[in-house]
Amino acid sequence: MPDIDPKLTHIDAAGAAHMVDVSEKDVTARIAVAEGSVTMRPETLELIVSGNAKKGDVIATARIAGIMAAKKTHELIPLCHPLALSKVTIDIEPDADLPGLRVKATTKVSGQTGVEMEALTACSVCCLTIYDMAKAVDRGMVVGDIRLLEKAGGKSGHWTSADDGTGGT
Repeated sequence: MPDIDPKLTHIDAAGAAHMVDVSEKDVTARIAVAEGSVTMRPETLELIVSGNAKKGDVIATARIAGIMAAKKTHELIPLCHPLALSKVTIDIEPDADLPGLRVKATTKVSGQTGVEMEALTACSVCCLTIYDMAKAVDRGMVVGDIRLLEKAGGKSGHWTSADDGTGGT
């Protein structure tokens, strides 16, 4: 894996924030995977899994929210490039050991810049939607552990969270 340049790419020589010029970068297939979780009371998890939440299907709604969020990342994160995403996948799995839901967002594009922020945004909004839909019965839910698991493509190549000792794939 190539060395990481220690300077911040979104800060110019004068210290001002700027959008990175990607016009000279190669178009490559890029992928990113992020994960997060929503911890809740066991009864709340059961309510969601059974499909009996008052607001409707929590998991289906959160999945759609995550996909929509990935597509709007450039509108939320000031210096992100707008990307024509080729795929967004949201996996939401109940985990009785949390107890709660584990969320994994995968984003793909053929382009000149990575899709890490799109995966992280999708995961975050998915988790927040789960919270919103179930808050009437469990305001103590905890959204957490949102992080990048993997990215591939571009000049820096393939990276996983296991590469830097943070765990993951």
